[in-house]
Amino acid sequence: MLFAHDTEVALAAAADLVNTAQDGGDALGDVVGLHGFVARWSYTGSRGDAEEELAAVRALRDRLRRLWELDEDGVAAEVNAMLRESRALPQLVAHDDWGYHLHATAPDAPLADRMAVEAAMALVDVVRSGELARLRVCPAPGCGDVIVDLSRNRSRRYCSTSCANRVNVAAFRARRAGEGPA
Repeated sequence: MLFAHDTEVALAAAADLVNTAQDGGDALGDVVGLHGFVARWSYTGSRGDAEEELAAVRALRDRLRRLWELDEDGVAAEVNAMLRESRALPQLVAHDDWGYHLHATAPDAPLADRMAVEAAMALVDVVRSGELARLRVCPAPGCGDVIVDLSRNRSRRYCSTSCANRVNVAAFRARRAGEGPA
């Protein structure tokens, strides 16, 4: 394991949140999509007005997307701003099937704040470890999904096997077309 389990989960959740707005669609197009996302990633704590939460989470999604495009200084500045704005106060908590891990907001903080702080705390570990290169954008033509490469040898290139297969098939066909008759 490269990072602590909660860090890896928070990074994956942040990437998944960013990727809800890809391919011309929006998996957070309505409150039902938000509820599904929150359930999939097991976010805990109180919930507020669903429409307000949806708008705040969409705004957070755009903010997180930019983190994949910034250099280390830019990520550090943005993470610090997110932590400051949410008045983060790191503390050890245990709940559900999780042992002790970090939470940095109160359970009654707004959902978008809790999500932002979880992502920011995970990015603190990424920056401190000098591993910012593990945050990438899928290079497959027309994709644009973000990736968190948690492989040991930093070899993950594509967001999914679908993108990898599409690129490899296109390269194969291009090579084959260039061979000419046998």
